[in-house]
Amino acid sequence: MNKRSITVIPGDGIGPSIVEAALTILDHAGCNFHYDYADAGLMALEKHGELLPQSTLDLIAKNKIALKGPLTTPIGGGFTSINVSLRKHFNLYANLRPVISFEGTQSRFENIDIITIRENTEGMYSGAGQTRAEDNNSAEAMSIITREGAERITEFAYQVARSESRKKVTIVHKANILKSTSGLFLEVAREVALRYPEIETNEMIVDAVCMNLVMYPERFDIIVTTNLFGDIISDLCAGLIGGLGMAPGANIGKEVAIFEAVHGSAPDIAGQNIANPCSVILASIQMLEHLGMQDKAQQIRNAIRKTIAEGKTVTRDLGGTATTTEFTQAIVANL
Repeated sequence: MNKRSITVIPGDGIGPSIVEAALTILDHAGCNFHYDYADAGLMALEKHGELLPQSTLDLIAKNKIALKGPLTTPIGGGFTSINVSLRKHFNLYANLRPVISFEGTQSRFENIDIITIRENTEGMYSGAGQTRAEDNNSAEAMSIITREGAERITEFAYQVARSESRKKVTIVHKANILKSTSGLFLEVAREVALRYPEIETNEMIVDAVCMNLVMYPERFDIIVTTNLFGDIISDLCAGLIGGLGMAPGANIGKEVAIFEAVHGSAPDIAGQNIANPCSVILASIQMLEHLGMQDKAQQIRNAIRKTIAEGKTVTRDLGGTATTTEFTQAIVANL
């Protein structure tokens, strides 16, 4: 049987060790992948003189699927975000950020199960039209929302709701103030919602969403919104389940999909073998689901759930003393 090739970007800081943990688990689950390694971030800058080499882009384009550790973009000096560059280059318009409660994590809530679906290429976050006055007393940026962009992300959200038998989609906006951009997004989202009469649609202003997520997270199922709001909301949701260490992310386009840890590269603990690898492992579960390998995905998720609930061999952030390697081996043992 031919092995499916996946592009693997180990990343910076703790990236290589947590990505290795995820690959170990995929192998033990019998996923039968071939890994093509590629560089990006500071490691690529040192080796190739650029943050995102063409060879890496070519390998992602060839395999169509990539698993990525956290990357460091140097601050200032004209460096643009590598993640934003990847999303633009491959037109990865949908950002999928699920959060699910795991018994045994350090969180205030139980039974959280929310997916934030964020438009990934437009809006305030895209960096369009950024200028600063010569006297340094004012700055500008541009937010562009298109009908096409709003329609495809909302359509994507309702398709996810339908395929996963979810009951409700909340459209998040600020159309009361941002009447042009957020107003267009809301108008188009309403049109799309009419195509899915079996799914309950709710509309909510972004500030009310933040308050309700903290007080009544059970009110939410799928959230769909624009780029900047989605970026903020998805991190808030991660806080509901114990932090970014338990939150994966997927960037999905028509041709290519990139699955990633959403936290930073944590250079302060790099090389110490103490990082929680769950974000990348959960991202690999998203990857399996995208590839139609639901059985393997569920098998790995159950092993993580059992390992954390037992609480015997877990990393520091989960209340234990285990190393990354020990935690990974405990998950393997529970597969």
